[in-house]
Amino acid sequence: MLLSKIGPSILNADLANLSAQCQELLKNGADFLHLDVMDGHFVPNLTIGPPVVNSLRLALPKAFLDVHLMVSNPEMWIKPMAEAGADMYTFHIEATKNPMGCIEQIKERGMKVGMALKPGTPVDAVEPFMSHLDCVLIMTVEPGFGGQSFMPEMMSKVKHLREKYPMLDIEVDGGVGKGTIQQCAEAGANMIVSGSAVVKSDNPAQVISVLKQAVQSELTKRQQEKQ
Repeated sequence: MLLSKIGPSILNADLANLSAQCQELLKNGADFLHLDVMDGHFVPNLTIGPPVVNSLRLALPKAFLDVHLMVSNPEMWIKPMAEAGADMYTFHIEATKNPMGCIEQIKERGMKVGMALKPGTPVDAVEPFMSHLDCVLIMTVEPGFGGQSFMPEMMSKVKHLREKYPMLDIEVDGGVGKGTIQQCAEAGANMIVSGSAVVKSDNPAQVISVLKQAVQSELTKRQQEKQ
């Protein structure tokens, strides 16, 4: 059965207090943690790397760590991220000349495989690889920075994937919060990455609950329609 999963992005978290903040997010109902890894080349920002992932793994041994690689050469980080303790390795199809080779290496290292699409990349680009993927991430902003405005036109990609792959984990990332969650839920997304809306909230538990309930309601409705 498909599940509603909410994963705060730690891009806007307090890096000086990262472990404690992540623990608090998990206590407040987060299902996973979304870790944005940027190299300053594929996107113009520079963020965390394997040492930070490993530190979080040691501090949060049971947390599901979803690493989102916005890097020019995703192959080179597969081994370090696996050794650091990542659970799912999500790479951009635009960043590699050999997506299948990347997928195989990720699986060999024991991680789940996610494939991400920038807004300008057609959804058909993932079709040749669908049988090998655990998750498809539809970017609802241009990757690289937090706090951008949600792009509703990306929901057509989510709808397309949900219609073709009813049990696929479909993740959305970028500008997702209370005001945009219903569009994501109705389109068929079940893995929700929310950065500023959760991390910067005065009541993260309440925001996570609203997001999860919106998605679960749509998942339940879809299930009932099939019966």
